[in-house]
Amino acid sequence: MCITAALSAFQGTHPLTGRQIAHVMGFGGASWLERPERETEENVEGALDAIGLKPGMTAAEIGAGTGYVSLRMAQRVGPNGKVYATDLQRPMLDVLRQNAAKAGVRNVETILGGEADPKLPAGQIDLIILVDVYHEFSQPQKMLAGIRAALKPDGRLVQLEYRKEDPAVPILLDHKMSVAEARTEVEAEGFKLAQVIESLPRQHILIYTKAPAGK
Repeated sequence: MCITAALSAFQGTHPLTGRQIAHVMGFGGASWLERPERETEENVEGALDAIGLKPGMTAAEIGAGTGYVSLRMAQRVGPNGKVYATDLQRPMLDVLRQNAAKAGVRNVETILGGEADPKLPAGQIDLIILVDVYHEFSQPQKMLAGIRAALKPDGRLVQLEYRKEDPAVPILLDHKMSVAEARTEVEAEGFKLAQVIESLPRQHILIYTKAPAGK
């Protein structure tokens, strides 16, 4: 299965890697985020196990869509924790709130983000996750600056991306990233790649810490 025409347009290239920036998935693709086979294909629960979410954490998902990941994060951080779920599209956030209400999840706050600003509170987030979404950022440098500002000094950025290195992964090429591409682009904006986890069926898990200022 691969993403259809709703995801096919380009929005330019990244200045460091020359990577084609993919078009943002429209609301018409929302059902793909909730497909029944998603857990088998992506092992979302396994990914959340691997990144070390703990009760009481303040976390965020950028590009949260319908909340498939955010709601699972909220259950893990528990009632003393909080998850900010941001997206560019109001209809996605409307569905996310509906899904949260159905699941009885009350510790998720939705935020309408911008193309150059995640609009997260400064210095308050323990962990920010990007699930198959960084490659769609039309202004990745500015978004990473906003992410860095939102993280606590010891906060972590987690990036999941479909493996470009594996041609068998059935996703359009512009919706995949290699470890080398991701590292080059993200580290240039004040992060340090701390860990690469390859336990998922189709995706890299890349975990970054904040690099010291000026490095």
